[in-house]
Amino acid sequence: MYKKLFGNRAILKNKWEIELLRKANAIVMEVLLALKEEVKPEKSTFEFEELALRICEKKKVKPAFKGYRGYPYALCVSVNEVIVHGMPKKEIVLKEGDIVSFDFGVIYEGYVGDAALTVGVGEISETAKNLLKVTEEALYKGIEKAHFGNRIGDISSAIQRHVEAHGFNVIREFVGHGVGRQLHEPPEVPNFGKPGKGPKIEIGMVLAIEPMVSAGDYRVEILEDGWTAVTKDRSLAAHFEHSVAITPEGPKILSKV
Repeated sequence: MYKKLFGNRAILKNKWEIELLRKANAIVMEVLLALKEEVKPEKSTFEFEELALRICEKKKVKPAFKGYRGYPYALCVSVNEVIVHGMPKKEIVLKEGDIVSFDFGVIYEGYVGDAALTVGVGEISETAKNLLKVTEEALYKGIEKAHFGNRIGDISSAIQRHVEAHGFNVIREFVGHGVGRQLHEPPEVPNFGKPGKGPKIEIGMVLAIEPMVSAGDYRVEILEDGWTAVTKDRSLAAHFEHSVAITPEGPKILSKV
C-alpha cells in the first residue's frame, strides 16, 4: 500500500472484533495455502485468481481487494521482480525458477483478513531461497516486537536490521497498516525505522505486518497499469504478511489455519 493514505489514530478492537478478524484471517490463510499447493511451472497466474474466487464462493465471503480503489481482481500475484499488486493474467505463465507472491484478503461479517506469502516455483536459485527465508524471518522478528508498551518503530527497526544484516533491502515505498473494518487503517507500519519511534503500540490494535524485501535496490517503479510495482533494478522481491492482534498476553497471529 502506498504511504500516507490514512491517518495516524489507531482503531482499537475488542475481543469480539478480534475473534471476527481471526475467522476472516483463517479463511485468507486457507486460500493462500491452497494457492501454494498449486504452484508449478506452466500455470498461468489467472488460474490462481479463479481458485481464490471459487474458495470465496464456497466460504460465502467477499474478496477484500476486488474493486478496492479500482483494483480489478481478487488476488495480487507478483512474480520475480514484482513487489506487490501484480495482476493475475492468462498470459503470465510461471516457469521453473520463478518466485511468486500471493497477497489476498477477504471480508467476513464486515471485518477484513489480510495476509501474504511468497513461494518458489520448482527449483529456485540460492539467492531466491535466501531471500524468501530472510523475508519470512523478518516478519517474525517484527511480530516479536509487537507488544503493548513498545512503539511501531520497534517493529520497523527489527525488520530492517534482520533484512540488511543478510545483504538485502526493505522496500520503503510500501508499508504495513492497521486492519479491521477497513482494509487499510492507521497506524502505518513501515519496514524500516528507528526503535523507540512512532506511535505507541496499544492493546486492541490489529496490525498487518508485511515485510517486502528486494535482493537488490529498494527503489520502486510503477508500471503503466498504475498498479504493478516492480523493483527499479528488476531484482527479485519477496513479500510475507500476517495480521496480528495486540493482546495483554502479547502479539497474537490471526492469519493462521
